[in-house]
Amino acid sequence: MRSPAAVSHPAVAETHQIDLLLAATRPRRRPRALTASATFGRRALLKIKHDPKQLVDSVAIPILFTVLFTYLFGGAVSGSPGAYLEHLLPGTLSMSIAIVTMYGGARLAQDVTTGVFERLSSLPVWRGAFVLGGLLSDAARYLFASAIVVVLGLIMGYRPDGGAPGVLAAVAVIVAFGLALSLLWAAVALLVRDPAVVISIANVVLMPLSFASNIFVEPETMPGRLRTFVDVNPLSHVATTARDLMNDTGGTGGSLAWTLIATAALTAICAPLTLRLYAKQH
Repeated sequence: MRSPAAVSHPAVAETHQIDLLLAATRPRRRPRALTASATFGRRALLKIKHDPKQLVDSVAIPILFTVLFTYLFGGAVSGSPGAYLEHLLPGTLSMSIAIVTMYGGARLAQDVTTGVFERLSSLPVWRGAFVLGGLLSDAARYLFASAIVVVLGLIMGYRPDGGAPGVLAAVAVIVAFGLALSLLWAAVALLVRDPAVVISIANVVLMPLSFASNIFVEPETMPGRLRTFVDVNPLSHVATTARDLMNDTGGTGGSLAWTLIATAALTAICAPLTLRLYAKQH
């Protein structure tokens, strides 16, 4: 005669299998918005392994502009590379972040053209999680590029009078402006659906804003119409804000206000537009 223990083992095993089947058929809870966004952000960062150009550009562009312009024009503009670095580094920091914003839009356009977008958009998650996740990964890249510029400047002899608080405040303002630009390129990506076209459009917009600004030289010696454009150029205000915060010049008020207004305006226009274009893709 079999013992009760021997009889119970098959019953326990069968009960366990039934529990597994029931668990598999139970409806899963919808992931929270922040959880889904963080997952998409992690995915975007992992994609850098397969497309290292995004990371290379985040490193190469800040190094190239900071080092090249400091030693080419430092003596002619400010008398010495060290003196010019105080003016240039906050500007190249602003310009570098603005330029690398285009790659977030290019990544989104690539997901749309390869069909990944359709597969991800069919998941039972908040619709904006895909866009917000991309912004989170962009913020990580911008912070990385900012760290490259600041560390490089310290190695080259730059000593910010604003100290660590001034540097951190400047980086925060620049990253916020960069994320607003990222929303713009995300909207462009959903409209054109071609990574190469997104980058071309971004270059057409960002290159004039970068070089027709006060990043490299003060606008006092520029022709009248060019100086007028430089004075209203939002990238000029971002660079001036970063310069005032990092160098503790005490003139942050007006430029900071214009920077925050430009950031808020871009976000207010591009965020709902991007989400609306995203919803139309379903």
